[in-house]
Amino acid sequence: MTRQRVLIVACGLLFVLYPLAWAAPLLRAGVLPIFGLTEVSVLSAIRALFDSDIFLALIVTVCAILAPLAKTAWLLARAAGWADAGASRLLALLGQVAMAEVFLVAIYITLFRAIGVGRIEVAWGLYLFTGCVLAGLVLDRLTERPAD
Repeated sequence: MTRQRVLIVACGLLFVLYPLAWAAPLLRAGVLPIFGLTEVSVLSAIRALFDSDIFLALIVTVCAILAPLAKTAWLLARAAGWADAGASRLLALLGQVAMAEVFLVAIYITLFRAIGVGRIEVAWGLYLFTGCVLAGLVLDRLTERPAD
């Protein structure tokens, strides 16, 4: 399999993994240890935010869903030879915006644990989402270099 095909398959895989990461639980949180924990995913968080704060919901939607999708689509186009490597600044910006979501979740987890009021557990979806974002960063580097 050629390098170009591997990159195309990897980008296609991200198109499958991102929606899974959005629906997967990022964390489990509860106010008191005696009560059960509530699972929070990207999609459930966005849905809850649209009920309370539309502006913040739109920011999270852009950071967590639109930026990663746009970046992956651009990476696929670049890997397939449909776009030139000249849009590195755009890809870097999209990668930073997507990574911002991961940092925000990490900050919220740290703050929630520091307050000590409730309980919070990191779930597998956070690792999957973080892995997708990091894979996008790696693919960005691999697709900007000319094929061997």
